[in-house]
Amino acid sequence: MKTRAIRIYGKEDLRLEEFLLPEIKEDEILASVVTDSICMSTYKFAKQGELHKRAPKNMAQNPPIVGHEMCGEILKVGKKWKERYKEGTKYVLQVNLPDQVETPGYSYPYVGGDATYIVLPNEIMEKDCLLEYYGETFFEGSLVEPLSCVISSFKANYHLCEHSKAHKMGIQEGGSMLLMGATGPMGLLAVDLAIHGPKRPKKLVVTDIDQKKIDKARERYCSEEVEVYFVNTKGVKDLEKLLRSYVDAKGYDDIFVFAPVSQLVTLGSNLLNPDGCLNFFAGPSDKELMAEINIYDIHYNAHHYVGISGGDTQDMKDAIKLIEEKKVDVSKVVTHVLGLDQVPQVTLEQAKIGGGKKIVYTHKEFPLWSLEDVTVGKEGDFQLSKILRKNDGIWSKEAEEYLLSR
Repeated sequence: MKTRAIRIYGKEDLRLEEFLLPEIKEDEILASVVTDSICMSTYKFAKQGELHKRAPKNMAQNPPIVGHEMCGEILKVGKKWKERYKEGTKYVLQVNLPDQVETPGYSYPYVGGDATYIVLPNEIMEKDCLLEYYGETFFEGSLVEPLSCVISSFKANYHLCEHSKAHKMGIQEGGSMLLMGATGPMGLLAVDLAIHGPKRPKKLVVTDIDQKKIDKARERYCSEEVEVYFVNTKGVKDLEKLLRSYVDAKGYDDIFVFAPVSQLVTLGSNLLNPDGCLNFFAGPSDKELMAEINIYDIHYNAHHYVGISGGDTQDMKDAIKLIEEKKVDVSKVVTHVLGLDQVPQVTLEQAKIGGGKKIVYTHKEFPLWSLEDVTVGKEGDFQLSKILRKNDGIWSKEAEEYLLSR
């Protein structure tokens, strides 16, 4: 079968190509990809090329397919997996395969998200990383992996059991939570999880320096059970005092830092309650990034520090369940849609483009469309604009079905 895919040959060398996939073996699976969500990790991979730790050594001669937030359908199942997987089922992938560096979207020549068709090698199924997905849309399936990363980070925080040195894992239920620099897509997924997930704080404070993003987040994320505050910290002289004012001059039990800024880590260190936990979620490119933290409080006030932003298979399963049961609405973080032909340029210009998650419809060719512009009729067509206006500018099942039918 022929596939069209974006392959990487080296630094900033992304190419849309058509080529033949090999016939699947008895222990492999043929699948389609319908949607992929572009991740900043792919941007970093494209910038580093062969220097990336997951890149194959012979990348120029054996280029891998990029993209790892994919959703599609199982088309043909090899004999070994006939009893486990059924043709026609939607799927998502846990791409962090246990006990190996090689990863779909970075290392494999025949499996990656930015492709029309792919071949899944045996190890993906052996390691239980091919997961059935029964959600209504493909694009929400492509957001399972990002949501799983946030779920993982919430689980990674920890606090002391009462009158014990033992740890209880997860955020402090009924506590106070601060999300710093959190109006990007991952931050907003954290907001959604905090107010709709299995463990919820009593107070949630979300900061950023972009008033437009803050206003939109305030409009879309509210709760009857959690007190939610969106705060613009731009130009504030005494930021610590301002953030303490939302928790009666106290501190926070859980703090998540979504921007790789050392000053935010130091501020978070100062704002932790006794037994508080700070999670540095942002994955920095700078290997020398340092921040001052309060060592005294680590010793005497049991401050904890965590750095994690990758999920495992159970986190993926938890994310699938939250999406299928419509408890977390990942559609709110989608800001752009595009065709496969636009992936190289958009991947390399992610930082400049800004916005939230960008959904690739791999079997289509069309320009990068901003949902804001489609909603007001500047891009797309009349019918798609009408669908978006009906849903407050949010991407939806109806919008996806319309696009796929064109």
